[in-house]
Amino acid sequence: MVINLVIAFANLRPWWKGSRDLKLLVPWGEGLLLGAFGTMCVGGILGWLTGCAPTVTNGAGDHSLKAVTGQGNSSPLAHGALQGLTPNGAIVVFLGTVAFCLIWKSAGKADKKRMTGGLVNGSCLCVTAGIASLLNWLPGLVNQGGDQIVSAFNGLGGLL
Repeated sequence: MVINLVIAFANLRPWWKGSRDLKLLVPWGEGLLLGAFGTMCVGGILGWLTGCAPTVTNGAGDHSLKAVTGQGNSSPLAHGALQGLTPNGAIVVFLGTVAFCLIWKSAGKADKKRMTGGLVNGSCLCVTAGIASLLNWLPGLVNQGGDQIVSAFNGLGGLL
C-alpha cells in the first residue's frame, strides 16, 4: 500500500503546488480509470495485469518499509472487488484499453510515467475494501454504456 501512496503523492503534489489546473491530472486519471476497469475483469491480459499489480507493489512496499524503518507492514488491508462486468460492459473496457494505448503511444515521457502511475494506483487501490465500496457504481455505469453501444448498432432502440 505504501508504494501506491508514494505514486499518488508524486502525482498530486505537483498539481497541488502548481496551478491546480485539473488538466494536469488527466494522464494520471487515465491510468487510474483503466486500472479500475482492469479490476472488473475476471480474466484476459488486463485482468491478469491488474491482478499482479497489488502483489508486486505490496511486496515492494513491505521491503521498502523494512529497509527504511526496520518494520514491515504487519496488517494487510481488507480486500474488496468491483464485480459484475457483463459482455456488453466488456466492450466499454476494451474500447477504454484501446484508447489508453493510443494515447500512450503519442504521449511524452512525463505523461507516460503519470499514466503508468495511475494504472498501478487504479489496479491496487480498487481492490481494497474501502475504494471498491466507494466505486461500487462503476461496473453498473460501464455495463449501461456497453448496453447503449449495442443498442445503437441494433437500431437505436436504447438511445431514443
